[in-house]
Amino acid sequence: MKVAVLGAGAIGAYVGAALHRAGADVHLIARGPHLTAMRHHGVQVLSPRGDFTAHAHATDDPTDIGPVDYVFLGLKANSYAACGPLIEPLLHDTTAVIAAQNGIPWWYFHQHGGPHDGHPIESVDPAGAVSAVLAPQRAIGCVVYAATELEGPGVVRHLEGTRFSIGEPDRSISARCLAFSEAMQAGGLKCPVEPDLRNDIWLKLLGNISFNPISALARATMRQMCLHGATRKVIETMMTETLAVAEALGCQVGVSIERRLAGAERVGDHRTSTLQDLERGKPLELDVLLAAVIELAEITGVQVPTLRTVHALSDLLAHQAAA
Repeated sequence: MKVAVLGAGAIGAYVGAALHRAGADVHLIARGPHLTAMRHHGVQVLSPRGDFTAHAHATDDPTDIGPVDYVFLGLKANSYAACGPLIEPLLHDTTAVIAAQNGIPWWYFHQHGGPHDGHPIESVDPAGAVSAVLAPQRAIGCVVYAATELEGPGVVRHLEGTRFSIGEPDRSISARCLAFSEAMQAGGLKCPVEPDLRNDIWLKLLGNISFNPISALARATMRQMCLHGATRKVIETMMTETLAVAEALGCQVGVSIERRLAGAERVGDHRTSTLQDLERGKPLELDVLLAAVIELAEITGVQVPTLRTVHALSDLLAHQAAA
């Protein structure tokens, strides 16, 4: 199995290191000091499950790699439309793209069935710009339940969680999903193939849609947000509104809001990816989290006033940060 990790940051490098340990032919695509460190010292994974180092091939030039069986996409969703020159050298007719993104993916209504089948979501796929680069038929969805951080160039700190749920947009249990799942498990990760990954998308989104923007607005960790009474109530309201949109689209999360909050509190003083991006001067990944759900609320007629308020504030923060 030949795998390219496009965007080998904290999550991408962690997955690449695990697959390399399992014997897959892994190629990591990155840049800057992180790339230099991986070339010279490999990916160093520091984890409560045991430290290890993987010496996978690392490059900034996809033409050095050529076509692969799977592209594990570790880029932020707001980079997808511009990644054509990077991903095109990696593709052959049956290459699958496993998009490890938060929020609503560009392929969400691809082979969805029902009245919304094929409906474009403008906030995540403006004028079809993402679909033009990442054909939906290549997509395998991926919901990440692992928390990692780049402790330094080439050094991944694994904090908790090892589950990477994957699934086909058409809800089939495909051979390509089963093969990738087997390789991930051989590398020590959990990788269930879900018959309807959209339920997992909404489960993960319950946390991301609330904790991520609020953490950036308040510069707060997961534990701090959970322990602040008034903020916790805002988060509960955002989760309630999000669940209403999910249910209007036929999805069932299967986890109570209180249980979701308890899980977030156990993570402790972890900084969300949005807060980390803000601190590092990177663009904030908010469209797939908030704007997309608000767009879906409009499609389904669900009222989401708190989501709209938090989106307005966080969108202003994103514009100020980018100025």
